[in-house]
Amino acid sequence: MFHFFERKVFLADYLHGLVDIHNHILPGIDDGAKTVEDSINLIKAFSEFGVTSFICTPHIMHHYYPNTPSTIKKAFDILKTELTLQGLTDIKVHYAAEHMIDENFENILEAEAVLPLNNEYILIEMSYLQPSLSFGGAIQKIARKSLFPILAHPERYAYYHNTFGVYESFKSKGISFQLNILSLGGYYGPEIQKVALSLLKAGYIDFISSDAHHITHISQIKEIRIRKSTLNLLLPIIENTILNFY
Repeated sequence: MFHFFERKVFLADYLHGLVDIHNHILPGIDDGAKTVEDSINLIKAFSEFGVTSFICTPHIMHHYYPNTPSTIKKAFDILKTELTLQGLTDIKVHYAAEHMIDENFENILEAEAVLPLNNEYILIEMSYLQPSLSFGGAIQKIARKSLFPILAHPERYAYYHNTFGVYESFKSKGISFQLNILSLGGYYGPEIQKVALSLLKAGYIDFISSDAHHITHISQIKEIRIRKSTLNLLLPIIENTILNFY
């Protein structure tokens, strides 16, 4: 009953050392950074609160962002070169992808053209408009490839908000959940913030990341204030993200 008066803290003060496993900082290949200068500005902004390790995850989305390992590697090499030129030797970057579960996903999975995180996990997403019809089959095929699925930002799929049991079903199938930091600050709206906190309290969240696309996202992360009780739930998740991906 006293939560209303509970002191809040800035979340960014507790993100030092986080490995950001979901972001769109590679230049020019999706709806994230447009230029390598944008990429560097994002990285420098992250560095201000101690985030210096990244797994870059541009979209692979049929018809919209039809990226391949080749196009992603090319953008990654541009970023790596610029980091070297600017002497940013403390920045650690790798690359993977955020895979839309669409009509082409199983084709690229079978062709081994997906890009896992640390050769073990695969970051997946669905449309915000409706669930992926092939989601169940895709999860089974991911398992056959000895990969572990991580569902990006489960709190943002509004069509599941009134059927919370779906989240429990996903967890029972071995799907990990990655929470967007911005959801905790209400950036996507109060309903998504509410569901994010519910998933957190239920113990369903495994990893946390930024999903940053542009500098405004970083500015918003710096402003997020949360209750200490929420922070206590987040600290093990931050630590788990670091331990699995550093």
